[in-house]
Amino acid sequence: MSESKTPPPAVPAATVIVLRDAKSGQKGIEALLLRRNAKTAFHGGAWVFPGGHIDPEDHNPDAPDDMLAAARQAAVRETQEEAGLSLLKADLLYFSHWTTPLVRPKRFSTWFFVVPACRDAVQVDGTEINAHAWMRPHEALAARQAGELELPPPTFVSLTKLSAFGSVEDALAYVRGREPDIFFPKLEKVEDGYCSLYRGDAGYESSNVDEPGRRHRLWMRKSGWHYERAQKYAS
Repeated sequence: MSESKTPPPAVPAATVIVLRDAKSGQKGIEALLLRRNAKTAFHGGAWVFPGGHIDPEDHNPDAPDDMLAAARQAAVRETQEEAGLSLLKADLLYFSHWTTPLVRPKRFSTWFFVVPACRDAVQVDGTEINAHAWMRPHEALAARQAGELELPPPTFVSLTKLSAFGSVEDALAYVRGREPDIFFPKLEKVEDGYCSLYRGDAGYESSNVDEPGRRHRLWMRKSGWHYERAQKYAS
C-alpha cells in the first residue's frame, strides 16, 4: 500500500498481557481480554489486553528519556484503571513492541508486557471497558475466526504465540530467554484482504508479498486470519 507523505506521529503506549493457568481439568493458560466500548474511536468493540497511553506523569523525573521504564509505569496504571488489578512493575516482562503502520490515521508506539495474574478480582470501569473474559489463546483465536469477537492484529499475533505454552511458567521462561519482537508492519492489499509484513519477512523491504524466502507476516483475509513465521515458505 502507498504510504502517506506525512504520517501522524505514533503516540507512546503500553499494554499488559495478564496470564493465569487454566482452571483445574483444563490444559494451557488463559489471558485476560477486555472488550472496548463500541463507541470508542480506536478499536471500538474489540477485545484487547489492558493498556493505554503513556502519560507525562509516568516518566521518572530522574530518567525522563527512559521510555521502557515509563511504559512499565503506564502498564501498571492502566491495568489498575481498566481492570482493577494491582500489578508490580518488577513482575512485568518485556514481550514485544508494536508501531502502527504509517498508512493508519491514528498511530501508536506500544510496549507489550506479560505478567502472571495477581489475586485481585477483575473489575472493569463499565465505560471505556464494558466486559472482560479469561480466555485460552486458542479459544479466542477460534472465536475470532467464527466472527464471534474482534481482535486487533497485535492481539491476534500475541495470542497465537502464547497458544504454544502449557503453563504460565513456561510462557514466562520463554519470554525471559529471548529478545522482544519488534513489529513495524507494512500493510499490503492482497486478494480477499490484506497482508501485514513484518521484519524478517523476505518481502518486507520490497513490500512484495510474493518475494520468495523467509516468512513473517499476518494474512488478514475475509476467509480468515493466519500468522505465518517460518524460515522457508512452501506454496
